[in-house]
Amino acid sequence: MIEYIKKTFALSETGAKDLVKAIISCTLSDVLLMFPVGIFYLLIKEFLIPIEENTRVYPDLVFYLGMSLVVLVFIFISQYIQYNRTFLASYEESANKRIDLAEHLRKIPISFFGKKDLSDLTTSIMADCAALETAFSHYMPEFAASILALIIVSGGLFAFDWRMALALLWVVPVSFAITAGGRRLQNKVNLKNNKVQLERADAIQECIEGIREIKANNQMDSYLNGIDKKLIESEKISIKSELNTAMFVVSAQMMLRVGIATTVLTGGILLIKGDLDLLTFIVFMIAATRVFEPLAGALINLAAMFSTMIQIERMKNIEQQPIQGGSKAAVYKGYDIRFDRVGFSYDEEQAVLRNVSFTAKQGEVTALVGPSGGGKSTVAKLAARFWDIQEGKITLGGTDICTVEPEALLKNYSIVFQDVLLFNNTVMENIRIGRRGATDEEVIAAAKKAQCDEFVKEMPKGYHSMIGENGSVLSGGERQRISIARALLKDSPVILMDEATASLDVENETLVQKALSNLVKDKTVIIIAHRMRTVANADKVVVLKEGEVAEQGSPSELLKLNGIYAQMARLQSKSGGWSL
Repeated sequence: MIEYIKKTFALSETGAKDLVKAIISCTLSDVLLMFPVGIFYLLIKEFLIPIEENTRVYPDLVFYLGMSLVVLVFIFISQYIQYNRTFLASYEESANKRIDLAEHLRKIPISFFGKKDLSDLTTSIMADCAALETAFSHYMPEFAASILALIIVSGGLFAFDWRMALALLWVVPVSFAITAGGRRLQNKVNLKNNKVQLERADAIQECIEGIREIKANNQMDSYLNGIDKKLIESEKISIKSELNTAMFVVSAQMMLRVGIATTVLTGGILLIKGDLDLLTFIVFMIAATRVFEPLAGALINLAAMFSTMIQIERMKNIEQQPIQGGSKAAVYKGYDIRFDRVGFSYDEEQAVLRNVSFTAKQGEVTALVGPSGGGKSTVAKLAARFWDIQEGKITLGGTDICTVEPEALLKNYSIVFQDVLLFNNTVMENIRIGRRGATDEEVIAAAKKAQCDEFVKEMPKGYHSMIGENGSVLSGGERQRISIARALLKDSPVILMDEATASLDVENETLVQKALSNLVKDKTVIIIAHRMRTVANADKVVVLKEGEVAEQGSPSELLKLNGIYAQMARLQSKSGGWSL
């Protein structure tokens, strides 16, 4: 049963066991709430039983008062246990689920993130986990406990008087059938509701991130009108979702009330015939109030569980994504990177790389050049196993990188890509990401080599200045230099640089290139650049065109070849004389 619960509700083994304990505690609590009805029945029965003619013996009220207090104590204890087994356990499971999802996402190939929306993933980790938390603490245990308690109580009621029990309980399966019958329609509306809510969140996030471009192009009113439409659609689908759920739940709850009518009607007929005593009739009427109240809540919980299952499926979809495994203790014979007949595509329809073969040797700078869309950035990312290839082999020091655990592999890489990501922290801590535990002096030394020291000293608190979300207080060139400082601080044997100096002016580019020349000694360096002056001193140039290696060799060899590389060099030389 534990395995079934784990699989169905995407719980850990501890969470599944805690859910079973929560159901048991909720069931015990529901059953104990029926005990006061039994005490009331015994008390009234003693009042009504004649002992001798014209003489009655009044019940021992102290005994019944004591029994009531004992029952209240047990109810209090059961409620306390129920709280701990539901709420506290659900909070722990929710926290663990978020960590598990984050850990799984950490091991999933980066290609997965290119296919998934950022808001969607954020919603899965935050909102979906919160929904599971609510379901764990409310819907699941309370629903299951209501069913189990009903079965136990029903056994007693049928033993007491099967006719009255049948009159009372016949509506229960009908009510649950009504609620369950609307599941398909509820799921359809809830799926659409989730989609619309994500689109709304995406639109708002996109507006905030692109506010500068939107205003610069005088598109603010037009863009906000689009967001307004999404907000209105979000409101409409939310109302529709609630009404759709209410239509089935309220109908089912109304059917439960019919059970009270049939109980009164059946009891009245039996009383008139003399087949039922008044006390039994009263007991069943009291039982009706105790049975139907939790069942009405159970119907709401059942509908809520249908909605929660959609969110659980979203989390299960993440957990079922294959991870990138491998050894954590690979041995490398040097740090040459070799591409051997590599083929790769982001999807099954179109190949991005075809039969790519070249070697980036340790102690040399290998430059990747070629027209846009040729596969240069893809090659650099494949070298770091951001994706797994479909054909061929990529090796680092003779070891197939697909056999190495990604995080263990990346310890050997310092990476500077064109798209720089900075955190809302100090300059010091943003650079220290390159090597955890680096001293302040080591961080500052790396910053100086990357030409950061001059602009950092002008900031209010120097290296302890906050740089805003993604370095919002910095220029593009300053952000890129901090990224380069990280790579310098990490000082790994392999360096990957994708347009690393694209945002720098000529003066700073020259200074950074000088710093990088000291960094690359005895290292394997792969750089991507469009500026010919950036790759002029490279040891080897690989020209990629339409996903294939069109040319490779030293810059001087390729200039003599008079092919694509030579043509690119001539065009850039001409463009240098252009003026407006």
